Amino acid sequence: MKPFLPFHPCRSARGGRGVFVGLAVVLNLAMSGSVLASPGAHGPNGEHLDAPSGGNTSGLARLADGSVQVPMLAQRRMAIRTVIAYESEANATVELPGHVVMDPNAGGRVQPVHGGRVVPGPAGLPVAGQAVRRGEVLAYVQHHAEPYALASQQSLLAELRSNRELAAQRVQRLQSLEGTVPRKDIEAAHAELRSLSAREKSIGASLASREALVAPVAGVIARADAVAGQIVEARDVLFEVIDPARVLVEATTADPALPARVGDASLRGVSDVRLKLLGAARSLRDGVLPLTFRARPEKAGAAMPLAVGQPVTVVASLSERTKGFVLPAQAVVRNSANEPIVWIKSGAERYIPQPVQYRALDASTVVVTQGLGTDNRVVVQGAPLIAQIR
Repeated sequence: MKPFLPFHPCRSARGGRGVFVGLAVVLNLAMSGSVLASPGAHGPNGEHLDAPSGGNTSGLARLADGSVQVPMLAQRRMAIRTVIAYESEANATVELPGHVVMDPNAGGRVQPVHGGRVVPGPAGLPVAGQAVRRGEVLAYVQHHAEPYALASQQSLLAELRSNRELAAQRVQRLQSLEGTVPRKDIEAAHAELRSLSAREKSIGASLASREALVAPVAGVIARADAVAGQIVEARDVLFEVIDPARVLVEATTADPALPARVGDASLRGVSDVRLKLLGAARSLRDGVLPLTFRARPEKAGAAMPLAVGQPVTVVASLSERTKGFVLPAQAVVRNSANEPIVWIKSGAERYIPQPVQYRALDASTVVVTQGLGTDNRVVVQGAPLIAQIR
């Protein structure tokens, strides 16, 4: 019987190489198992979200279970960032449809009182976006009477001119006889001459009269619907002047009790504008209750990316509190079924899609109310890029 000899790597090169290869394979499997392990990747009830990947790949790929593999180099290039989500409380919110309206104290409309032909002002016709001063003449409207009315005015003007000349001659004769003619006759002749001159001037001015259209406030031309020679009617809106730093947002709701619970508000998709509730109407309009908010920029003096008539969505915070996971709005994306999801990191290079329900807190923050569990590592930057991997 041969005695048992302990293995020494110097005794058998082939045997030693085999053992080393075996150890390397075992270590690789152990390391890959630890990489694919997913501590913290679980649902709201503690269930594990991980499943076998169903295949091995080394590049960007969507696996059979719907998860995505993203190598470390690709993660750095895509600037993917994750955070550990913790449950907290936040104010409940409600989304209201609305649109941007003009501030009646910082804007106005320019309308002609009578119809006529548009004539450019001293500086020409203004265009949209042009700054104007209060009282600046924007254009003129040249009035035109009907043919019969025009003929009647011209005949009346000719009669007044003739009477005025006769009155002037009478005044001259009476003045030459001053001292022999009573003073009252001379004064009456002067009064008649002044009356005929004023009537002649008024009728003559009416034949070629024009109305000056002036800017009601200082601001910017928001709307310009006038061209030279255009025929306009009375009360046609030719120009709208607004102050772009002072606009209002009008939202609507079907709940009459909602205004009493509304606090601060913001616009979805517009992060640098804040809203302050001014008040709510006391009568329904088309079955809904209008709410008026004043828009103001986050930084004083900054321009607001809003235009009069622009449809917006108002995200109003309420006095109630709700539990959930507060995340940046860009963390929530849509899958191929148009369902809202977040991406949970389950390993060094693996991300799992998790359907969620959420509510907007403001223009840049949401609160996930269902679908997430505590201590999940959620992608907060680069989620849209991960969703595009096929």
